[in-house]
Amino acid sequence: MSGIYIHIPFCKQACDYCDFHFSTSTKKKSQMVDMLCRELEIRKEELGKTLIQTIYFGGGTPSLLDQPELQKIFETIHENFQISETAEITLEANPDDLAEEVLQMLSASPVNRLSIGVQSFFEKDLQLMNRAHNATEALDSLQRARKYFDNISIDLIYGIPGQTDNEWRENLKIALELDIPHISSYALTVEPKTALEKFIENGKLKPVEDEQYRKQFDILVETLTTHGFEHYEFSNYGKSGYHSQNNMAYWLGKAYLGIGPSAHSYDGESRKWNISNNALYIKAIEAGNLPQQSEKLSVTDAYNEYVMTRLRTKFGVSEADLEKKFGIKYRIHFHKEALKFIEDGLLEERDEIFHITNKGKFLSDGIAAELFYID
Repeated sequence: MSGIYIHIPFCKQACDYCDFHFSTSTKKKSQMVDMLCRELEIRKEELGKTLIQTIYFGGGTPSLLDQPELQKIFETIHENFQISETAEITLEANPDDLAEEVLQMLSASPVNRLSIGVQSFFEKDLQLMNRAHNATEALDSLQRARKYFDNISIDLIYGIPGQTDNEWRENLKIALELDIPHISSYALTVEPKTALEKFIENGKLKPVEDEQYRKQFDILVETLTTHGFEHYEFSNYGKSGYHSQNNMAYWLGKAYLGIGPSAHSYDGESRKWNISNNALYIKAIEAGNLPQQSEKLSVTDAYNEYVMTRLRTKFGVSEADLEKKFGIKYRIHFHKEALKFIEDGLLEERDEIFHITNKGKFLSDGIAAELFYID
């Protein structure tokens, strides 16, 4: 099974914390859709005859696509790839885009899963992050979406400057009351060259202390797991039957094709990534060229990625898999380095599979880094 990721590089406005590739000018949106379709055609052989199990529209803001644009992309995909009848097809959307007629259009399309960028139900948080929607739109969009879609995920952010623990609990309470079956939740990260970084450097905002991140993460885990959600990956929580198949494929090392500016691809041995520039991307694709770079993963690179992704998930790290995939020296290295984390109660071993404990979950990326093999 493989997947297709399609990057829609347009947004109405820039969120202060975002470092993804996008443009706030949509003048070339129609032309970009044509080039996305052309790239799909050019690269149709890369996944071989593999059945496509997931299609994911990310961005940027894919909910800016209109019905003809979306239809054209789907027609191109079906003409060039074999799609599973049970494929998960996700479209990321912003609350302010989800008017009744848009939801009707999306529900009539092949899209069967919405990922809605709520981030917070509090007006002050949305204004601080410079989100395009307001708190009323966040709530109303979900109430409308529930009429058309069963499989809905929302994004929520914790660790926002000025966000109290009670406000964070209220965000989760609202999501639970709306009966949203999947929640992706992230700490607000200060990325380089973003407006958020400048605000903190200039003293307009106070940086969030690690203690607040940790406490709100603990509130998140406790609240959702006691309400029937499985914490199946560090930032993802889903009820039974609603785990993201797209994300699971990434974490399990499945092949996927990344289409559009800045999109990444993986074939099991190497990675490719497209140029992060709309104009140069369009120019290259028009000429029949692929504006991308690539790298072949070494055994050590592949081992380190395996450890990083698996420790973040419910699957854990299998010692048998380590030896089968990478060789005995990597298994020995992992086991030796893992012992200190077992002693500290941050890792546990069950049937030769190592899992992060509840105590260690918030530290999972740091633990993984300590387990990397350094040539």
